Amino acid sequence: MWRVAVVGSGFIGSTIASVLASRGCDVDAIDVNERLIAAFLRGDHPIKEPGLGELSDEQMACGRLRFSCDFSRVANADVILLTVGTPLADDFTPNVSHIRSAIESIAPHVRDNQLVMVKSTVPPGTTRTLVAEPLRQAADVRVAFSPERLAEGAAIRELASLPIVVGGMDARSSAAAEAFWRETLGVDVIVVSSPEAAEMVKLANNLWIDLNIALAHELAKLCDALPYDLDVLEVIAGANSLKKGQHYVNILTPSNGVGGYCLTKDPWFVHTLGAAHGTELLTPQISRTVNAGMPAYCAAQIAQWARRQDRALSNLRLAVLGLAFKTNSGDIRLTPVMPLLDALHSEGFRTITIHDPMVRKEDADDSGVELNSSMDDTLRDADGVIFLVGHDDFKALSPERIASLAAPGALVFDGRRYFTRAEIAELQTLGLAYKGVGR
Repeated sequence: MWRVAVVGSGFIGSTIASVLASRGCDVDAIDVNERLIAAFLRGDHPIKEPGLGELSDEQMACGRLRFSCDFSRVANADVILLTVGTPLADDFTPNVSHIRSAIESIAPHVRDNQLVMVKSTVPPGTTRTLVAEPLRQAADVRVAFSPERLAEGAAIRELASLPIVVGGMDARSSAAAEAFWRETLGVDVIVVSSPEAAEMVKLANNLWIDLNIALAHELAKLCDALPYDLDVLEVIAGANSLKKGQHYVNILTPSNGVGGYCLTKDPWFVHTLGAAHGTELLTPQISRTVNAGMPAYCAAQIAQWARRQDRALSNLRLAVLGLAFKTNSGDIRLTPVMPLLDALHSEGFRTITIHDPMVRKEDADDSGVELNSSMDDTLRDADGVIFLVGHDDFKALSPERIASLAAPGALVFDGRRYFTRAEIAELQTLGLAYKGVGR
């Protein structure tokens, strides 16, 4: 049985800890945030990820998973996983203070032959200089980097299926990391030549995703601008049927913006990394500029429709469905909904009611957002129904139900729920207006 300490109990850390416990590991999940740890211990499910609350409760009940603020518990582990945050600093460089703090906290407790594996997103060289060098002064530990690539809303499933990349400081570190993941999760493991190569893998993944979404957003804006009845989702589906080399074209879908903890910062990491080494990189700036502009673009589209109704925007009531940055997640960190709400206020809308069943009231309150707990109350008599995330509860809303609750002639704005062509026709038959991003 593997004994594991997971340092950092946010979305990534708590998910990995719970899944490893369910695979038979003995797991300590450790964090400095006493409020977060207390919430886990009470069973409050502070991380809103499908299946995670039940899984963590189950593993705590059977004794394989423990949450605490006690860093000395890493001494009992065979493997220490670092899953602390690396937020964006004011100068667009990564703030690695959490990693430094974590290393300072565990250094007095590490012992020979432990494997320390970094999963936080960091620029190349961080594992070597900030983790391996100081810890190896304390003990003969093995050190590797393994990028975290889980998507919120599907994290438990993806952790059990996606290939895992590892890059060790030396051959024994790589072998230990490979053996750990193969034995605990049974997934494919890709061993790269160094921790720097593995660190670059994560940055490459997120830059590709951000660029791909930016392409989808530009195509959507062009479909909106052209004087034809174009549906960008139809265009993308057709484009994706083309096979190039071993793979098909894979343009992602546009929406009301990009948010979350990774895509909003990692391209800037890449940009500043290039600048620090005398290389000007253009694509990270472009993708960030395009994607960061989508909330204001969508608010302008909604305002444009409203002005055509010859009514004062301040008198219109908007029902916003979604505060989280991602479908089937309760995470509101860097959500594009916040700048979109600001843009709607700037356009002149004054009455906006927000509903998101996945987001905890405490998190919304901390962000200064008041949530309405009732979907029906949110929709009732709304002049605009604004879908900004595609939770399952929202996808279950039929055109008939929307029409029965919203005001006659209301706009249904499709930021991310993605109505089918048949549903759009039904909405219009029921007397509602429809506008999507690029549709």
